[in-house]
Amino acid sequence: MNFGSIFVSEAFGTGLLILLGAGVVANVLLTKSKGFDGGWLLINFGWGLGVFAGVYAAYKTGAHLNPAVTVGIAFSGAHEYATGIPITLGNTVAYLLGQMIGAILGACAAYLAYKRHFDAETDGAKKLAVFSTGPEIRSYGWNFLTEVIATFVLVFVVLAFGHTPTGLGPAAVALLVVGIGASLGGPTGYAINPARDLGPRIAHALLPMNSTATAEPERVAVTVGAGEGAAAREQAERQTAPAQPQRKNSDWSYAWVPVLGPLVGGALAGLIAHLVL
Repeated sequence: MNFGSIFVSEAFGTGLLILLGAGVVANVLLTKSKGFDGGWLLINFGWGLGVFAGVYAAYKTGAHLNPAVTVGIAFSGAHEYATGIPITLGNTVAYLLGQMIGAILGACAAYLAYKRHFDAETDGAKKLAVFSTGPEIRSYGWNFLTEVIATFVLVFVVLAFGHTPTGLGPAAVALLVVGIGASLGGPTGYAINPARDLGPRIAHALLPMNSTATAEPERVAVTVGAGEGAAAREQAERQTAPAQPQRKNSDWSYAWVPVLGPLVGGALAGLIAHLVL
């Protein structure tokens, strides 16, 4: 396969992954969605089935869909990323670029699918959570370690699948992602994929949405007694100004964690897989 074919395959597969993954988060979190408050396991299964669809869509390139997987394969001592695709600098760039562009486009598609719900949602944190991960307890070192551990599990087991065929195909990877989310997703939301977090975070920064909807004006209740004069009457009639939308915050201070953590976890998984598999 040439550069363009690799790029298109990975972009399309990653785009489907993010569309369904971000879509399930939007369904659970955004006000007035039919899946509102559906719970953590619904999100886990939604992401797992997003991986399932993405792997089938990008089967020609081995469906990495994740820079951490690409890095893990490169560090595992393999000679090919997939059948007929040697590990070269050009092919590596095609994989990584396709994954990133696909993630951005998938996030934009999820936004369009839930556009009216984004408009109705007043909580900026929920809007951001549709696009990117964030820690429940912010501690960058520990958050980084969580992403390293979770991504190590993902990449090591994916590499093991290649040595121990199960017949489950993409379903095996989908179930693995569900399991990682259920077991290790609590601290950080389990990015386990630099493109999954950075691409949609870029989309969030670019898409037109406010953090807080403008509130309706409220009247100030003031009792005007006899002899209080024009100033008091003017105060009684004055309205409070509408609440101004807050500046959109894409939480760039945290963005390095779900990028570097998975890359380190993927590289470690590849190195150890080379030794033990």
